[in-house]
Amino acid sequence: MTAQPLKTTQAAFAPLNTAYRAVFAPDRLSIGLVVPIESYPDRTVPTMRDHIARVQLAESLGFAAVWLRDVPFDVPSFGDAGQTFDPFVYLGSLASQTRQIALGVASIILPLRHPVHTAKAAATVDALSDGRLLLGIASGDRPEEYPAFDVDYHSRGDRFRSAYDYLRALSSSRPQVSNPLGAVGGGMDLLPKPAGGHLPLLATGGSQQSPEWLATHADGWMTYPRPALTQARLIADYRSAIAQAGHTDKPDMEPLYVDLVDDPLAPPQAIHLGLRLGVNALRDYLMSRQAIGVNHIALNLRFNRADIESTLQTIAADLLPHFDHKE
Repeated sequence: MTAQPLKTTQAAFAPLNTAYRAVFAPDRLSIGLVVPIESYPDRTVPTMRDHIARVQLAESLGFAAVWLRDVPFDVPSFGDAGQTFDPFVYLGSLASQTRQIALGVASIILPLRHPVHTAKAAATVDALSDGRLLLGIASGDRPEEYPAFDVDYHSRGDRFRSAYDYLRALSSSRPQVSNPLGAVGGGMDLLPKPAGGHLPLLATGGSQQSPEWLATHADGWMTYPRPALTQARLIADYRSAIAQAGHTDKPDMEPLYVDLVDDPLAPPQAIHLGLRLGVNALRDYLMSRQAIGVNHIALNLRFNRADIESTLQTIAADLLPHFDHKE
């Protein structure tokens, strides 16, 4: 694979909190992991065996972040129950069991949670972890779940925007909010506040919003894996929209399912939203993504057939030194 030189040099990102500064750096790519850090290719529900120990191992090896998902139900058509635990409860546990690694969510489904609860839980995690939270936000893609919350699936785009506006307003002191999802006034305040005063919110995919909305409002963009040329154009368009809106540049990240094989020279083969390949080809892939402006990749080892601990050790030894950056 060859890098695609279709981007311009990135400007510095805003220093929003500890995690944002540690994970995202201009013209550099960092590597994280999707939780659960285990292989369960033939099941929809992971065992969650040794889940805390593996996150701690990832931290000790130097991975930049771990990412949880918001999956309320085990939906048969979706085929993946995620980490099974509520993301905010689990983040609280991880905040007490780790010291440095960024704690990400990819992503909270805003239309299915009231923004007051989301704001309270997210700010709590951010405060307890000393600013290590990165909050992905999304409109949701599992229509079967919406009736359980008495929410219209087709209105999720409008509800997403309303929830975003409400969530942002609650970070301010003594907010005055009048919103389709509720109202706050009378001197009430929501505590705690995010550690850095501004909670990083990263939009997933389109989230039923326009490119201009995403460039203006989100603090970063989570894109799905696509061919290099297509991805490079989308990222370039995203950064152009940011510049046109008069904002400081913002990061881009993407997930990648990986099955890392023993032969380091094994070429890439396509799997679901990812690749089966050797570590050399994975290094080339990551470098090509860095070259087009991707700032972080979250590796998902669900389909990985090799021993998980050995795979983490291989990635840490052979890949992390090529993509490490310090604040």
